[in-house]
Amino acid sequence: PATRALHTMFREVWAQQQCQGTVTAIEPPAGPPPGRQLMRVIPSTPQDTENRIYTLLLGSIRAAQRSVYLTMAYFAPGQDMVDALCQAADRGVDVQLILPSRSDFSPVMHAGRSHYERLLKSGVRIHELQEAVLHAKTAVIDGVVSTVGSSNMDWRSFVYNNEVNAVVLGEDFGDAMTRMFERDRAASQAIDLRRWQDRGVWQRGKEFFSRMFEQWW
Repeated sequence: PATRALHTMFREVWAQQQCQGTVTAIEPPAGPPPGRQLMRVIPSTPQDTENRIYTLLLGSIRAAQRSVYLTMAYFAPGQDMVDALCQAADRGVDVQLILPSRSDFSPVMHAGRSHYERLLKSGVRIHELQEAVLHAKTAVIDGVVSTVGSSNMDWRSFVYNNEVNAVVLGEDFGDAMTRMFERDRAASQAIDLRRWQDRGVWQRGKEFFSRMFEQWW
């Protein structure tokens, strides 16, 4: 069912963008029987007034009881998402983020970094991936709700882009995602609150001006 949904979405976008040629409907190839994990494919388009991917992530973080592990290439989340992450940490949830130490579009990175101090003060643990460009966009909530897809945690993904995420419910997949998160965390550098508060005026200025346009990046 999930592969069929992806194929249908591809055909719809192909038609909407008036691409040349046709994409015919195909049956999925014969393979192993369906797995035991519950999976749903969630699209988001500029015409999607419900902002389904954003709503899913925000609701899952607000409902989290044990852990929230996010890996995001672009992180410019907006106030409601920052509030949800801080509130989760305040109630004892283990909230950890893996974010980029470098980016091909630095304003988004600086806009995200403008939230670091508040997040760190609330107990959120932030790690920046070293030695590689971060491209993953994943989340694992309470080890049960996992999402993998094209959507970053920024307003361009939530509102302006065509995006699609797969949401998987199940502990087996959640465990695999958590192990992947832990491997990436081992290759990352933790952000220390006191050292972060000592950053220079130039860095603070870049964060300030980037955050002014956070909902446009």
